[in-house]
Amino acid sequence: MSVRKVIEAGNTLLKAKNKIVLDFKSPRVKKVIKDLIDTMPKASLIGIAGCQIGENYMIFATHPRNTKARKLGKVDKLRVFINPKITYKSKKTNLIYEGCGSVADIFGPVIRPEEIEVQAFDQNGQKFSLRANGILARVIQHEYDHLQGIEFIQKVSDYSKIVVKKHYKKDIRNSKLQKKNSKVTKIEYRKL
Repeated sequence: MSVRKVIEAGNTLLKAKNKIVLDFKSPRVKKVIKDLIDTMPKASLIGIAGCQIGENYMIFATHPRNTKARKLGKVDKLRVFINPKITYKSKKTNLIYEGCGSVADIFGPVIRPEEIEVQAFDQNGQKFSLRANGILARVIQHEYDHLQGIEFIQKVSDYSKIVVKKHYKKDIRNSKLQKKNSKVTKIEYRKL
Protein backbone atom coordinates (compact mmCIF):
# COMPACT_ATOMS: atom_id res chain seq x y z
CA MET A 1 0.00 0.00 0.00
CA SER A 2 1.32 3.41 -0.95
CA VAL A 3 -0.64 6.17 0.74
CA ARG A 4 0.58 9.63 -0.18
CA LYS A 5 0.11 12.99 1.51
CA VAL A 6 -2.56 15.12 -0.19
CA ILE A 7 -0.94 18.47 -0.96
CA GLU A 8 -2.72 21.66 0.04
CA ALA A 9 -3.88 24.75 -1.82
CA GLY A 10 -0.98 27.12 -2.34
CA ASN A 11 1.40 24.37 -3.42
CA THR A 12 2.55 25.21 -6.95
CA LEU A 13 2.10 21.58 -8.08
CA LEU A 14 -1.70 22.10 -7.98
CA LYS A 15 -1.34 24.78 -10.67
CA ALA A 16 1.42 23.15 -12.73
CA LYS A 17 0.74 21.82 -16.22
CA ASN A 18 -0.21 18.14 -16.17
CA LYS A 19 1.40 15.76 -18.69
CA ILE A 20 -0.63 13.72 -21.13
CA VAL A 21 -0.01 10.00 -20.61
CA LEU A 22 1.47 8.36 -23.71
CA ASP A 23 2.65 5.05 -22.23
CA PHE A 24 -0.09 3.36 -20.20
CA LYS A 25 2.29 0.53 -19.20
CA SER A 26 4.95 2.86 -17.82
CA PRO A 27 5.98 1.81 -14.27
CA ARG A 28 5.75 5.48 -13.24
CA VAL A 29 2.16 5.81 -14.51
CA LYS A 30 1.19 2.51 -12.86
CA LYS A 31 2.64 3.75 -9.56
CA VAL A 32 0.74 7.05 -9.77
CA ILE A 33 -2.51 5.13 -10.36
CA LYS A 34 -1.83 2.76 -7.45
CA ASP A 35 -0.97 5.66 -5.16
CA LEU A 36 -4.19 7.49 -6.11
CA ILE A 37 -6.26 4.35 -5.45
CA ASP A 38 -4.54 3.73 -2.10
CA THR A 39 -4.64 7.36 -0.95
CA MET A 40 -8.29 8.15 -1.81
CA PRO A 41 -10.01 6.06 0.91
CA LYS A 42 -7.35 6.79 3.52
CA ALA A 43 -7.92 10.52 2.98
CA SER A 44 -11.73 9.97 3.06
CA LEU A 45 -12.08 11.26 -0.51
CA ILE A 46 -14.42 10.18 -3.32
CA GLY A 47 -12.09 11.54 -6.00
CA ILE A 48 -8.44 12.48 -6.30
CA ALA A 49 -6.23 13.87 -9.07
CA GLY A 50 -2.57 13.14 -9.71
CA CYS A 51 -1.53 16.71 -8.96
CA GLN A 52 -3.01 16.36 -5.46
CA ILE A 53 -0.29 13.85 -4.62
CA GLY A 54 2.37 15.86 -6.42
CA GLU A 55 2.23 13.85 -9.65
CA ASN A 56 1.49 16.11 -12.61
CA TYR A 57 -0.12 13.64 -14.98
CA MET A 58 -3.54 13.81 -16.63
CA ILE A 59 -4.93 11.16 -14.29
CA PHE A 60 -7.65 11.10 -11.67
CA ALA A 61 -9.63 8.44 -9.85
CA THR A 62 -13.19 8.45 -8.52
CA HIS A 63 -15.12 6.23 -6.15
CA PRO A 64 -18.40 7.70 -4.87
CA ARG A 65 -19.48 5.29 -2.16
CA ASN A 66 -21.76 5.07 0.83
CA THR A 67 -20.16 5.54 4.23
CA LYS A 68 -21.53 5.61 7.76
CA ALA A 69 -21.93 9.38 7.37
CA ARG A 70 -22.84 9.67 3.68
CA LYS A 71 -25.74 7.83 2.05
CA LEU A 72 -25.66 8.39 -1.70
CA GLY A 73 -28.12 5.74 -2.81
CA LYS A 74 -26.76 4.43 -6.12
CA VAL A 75 -22.98 4.46 -6.02
CA ASP A 76 -20.25 3.71 -8.54
CA LYS A 77 -17.25 1.46 -8.66
CA LEU A 78 -13.70 2.72 -8.47
CA ARG A 79 -12.72 4.26 -11.82
CA VAL A 80 -9.48 5.64 -13.22
CA PHE A 81 -9.55 8.40 -15.84
CA ILE A 82 -6.42 8.96 -17.93
CA ASN A 83 -6.23 11.88 -20.40
CA PRO A 84 -9.89 12.74 -19.74
CA LYS A 85 -11.94 15.11 -21.85
CA ILE A 86 -15.44 16.27 -20.95
CA THR A 87 -17.43 16.00 -24.18
CA TYR A 88 -20.91 17.01 -22.95
CA LYS A 89 -22.31 19.25 -20.21
CA SER A 90 -26.05 19.62 -19.68
CA LYS A 91 -27.56 23.09 -19.76
CA LYS A 92 -29.41 22.17 -16.56
CA THR A 93 -27.29 22.88 -13.49
CA ASN A 94 -27.54 22.21 -9.81
CA LEU A 95 -25.89 23.32 -6.60
CA ILE A 96 -23.94 20.97 -4.38
CA TYR A 97 -21.67 21.93 -1.49
CA GLU A 98 -18.17 20.74 -2.34
CA GLY A 99 -15.09 20.13 -0.29
CA CYS A 100 -11.60 19.05 -1.27
CA GLY A 101 -8.71 17.16 0.26
CA SER A 102 -6.41 20.02 -0.81
CA VAL A 103 -8.62 22.64 0.87
CA ALA A 104 -9.16 20.91 4.19
CA ASP A 105 -12.17 21.65 6.35
CA ILE A 106 -13.84 24.21 4.03
CA PHE A 107 -17.02 23.57 2.05
CA GLY A 108 -18.85 25.86 -0.31
CA PRO A 109 -21.78 25.92 -2.75
CA VAL A 110 -20.77 25.27 -6.36
CA ILE A 111 -23.10 25.33 -9.36
CA ARG A 112 -22.16 22.91 -12.13
CA PRO A 113 -23.88 21.08 -14.99
CA GLU A 114 -26.15 18.37 -13.61
CA GLU A 115 -25.11 15.76 -16.19
CA ILE A 116 -21.86 15.27 -18.08
CA GLU A 117 -20.16 12.89 -20.46
CA VAL A 118 -16.44 12.24 -20.31
CA GLN A 119 -14.11 10.26 -22.54
CA ALA A 120 -10.90 8.86 -21.10
CA PHE A 121 -8.66 5.81 -20.92
CA ASP A 122 -8.71 3.38 -18.01
CA GLN A 123 -5.61 1.98 -16.34
CA ASN A 124 -5.39 -0.77 -18.99
CA GLY A 125 -5.38 1.72 -21.89
CA GLN A 126 -9.01 1.00 -22.84
CA LYS A 127 -10.74 4.13 -24.15
CA PHE A 128 -14.23 4.63 -22.75
CA SER A 129 -17.10 7.07 -22.48
CA LEU A 130 -19.03 7.64 -19.27
CA ARG A 131 -22.25 9.65 -18.98
CA ALA A 132 -23.39 10.38 -15.45
CA ASN A 133 -25.28 12.70 -13.14
CA GLY A 134 -25.44 13.33 -9.40
CA ILE A 135 -22.35 13.11 -7.25
CA LEU A 136 -20.54 11.04 -9.89
CA ALA A 137 -20.85 13.84 -12.46
CA ARG A 138 -19.86 16.29 -9.75
CA VAL A 139 -16.70 14.50 -8.68
CA ILE A 140 -15.62 14.00 -12.30
CA GLN A 141 -15.97 17.75 -12.96
CA HIS A 142 -14.18 18.60 -9.71
CA GLU A 143 -11.21 16.32 -10.49
CA TYR A 144 -11.13 17.40 -14.14
CA ASP A 145 -10.80 20.98 -12.87
CA HIS A 146 -7.76 19.92 -10.83
CA LEU A 147 -6.11 18.77 -14.05
CA GLN A 148 -6.70 22.29 -15.44
CA GLY A 149 -5.15 23.88 -12.32
CA ILE A 150 -8.53 24.96 -10.91
CA GLU A 151 -9.62 24.42 -7.30
CA PHE A 152 -13.27 24.33 -6.29
CA ILE A 153 -12.89 27.47 -4.18
CA GLN A 154 -12.51 29.39 -7.45
CA LYS A 155 -16.01 28.21 -8.44
CA VAL A 156 -17.92 28.89 -5.22
CA SER A 157 -21.18 30.62 -6.15
CA ASP A 158 -21.63 32.56 -2.89
CA TYR A 159 -18.61 33.09 -0.65
CA SER A 160 -20.84 34.22 2.22
CA LYS A 161 -22.12 30.60 2.43
CA ILE A 162 -18.73 28.93 2.92
CA VAL A 163 -18.76 26.73 6.02
CA VAL A 164 -16.24 24.74 8.01
CA LYS A 165 -16.43 20.96 8.22
CA LYS A 166 -18.32 20.86 11.54
CA HIS A 167 -21.21 22.93 10.12
CA TYR A 168 -21.14 21.09 6.79
CA LYS A 169 -21.56 17.76 8.60
CA LYS A 170 -24.27 19.09 10.90
CA ASP A 171 -26.37 21.23 8.56
CA ILE A 172 -25.62 20.44 4.92
CA ARG A 173 -24.21 16.98 4.20
CA ASN A 174 -27.52 15.17 4.72
CA SER A 175 -29.85 18.07 3.88
CA LYS A 176 -32.69 17.42 1.41
CA LEU A 177 -31.16 19.63 -1.28
CA GLN A 178 -27.66 18.15 -0.98
CA LYS A 179 -29.07 14.60 -1.09
CA LYS A 180 -31.40 15.36 -4.01
CA ASN A 181 -28.69 16.97 -6.15
CA SER A 182 -26.14 14.27 -5.26
CA LYS A 183 -28.39 11.34 -6.16
CA VAL A 184 -26.99 9.30 -9.03
CA THR A 185 -29.66 8.03 -11.43
CA LYS A 186 -27.53 7.71 -14.56
CA ILE A 187 -24.31 5.81 -15.17
CA GLU A 188 -23.84 4.91 -18.83
CA TYR A 189 -20.48 3.34 -19.62
CA ARG A 190 -19.29 2.41 -23.14
CA LYS A 191 -16.00 1.07 -24.41
CA LEU A 192 -14.79 3.06 -27.42
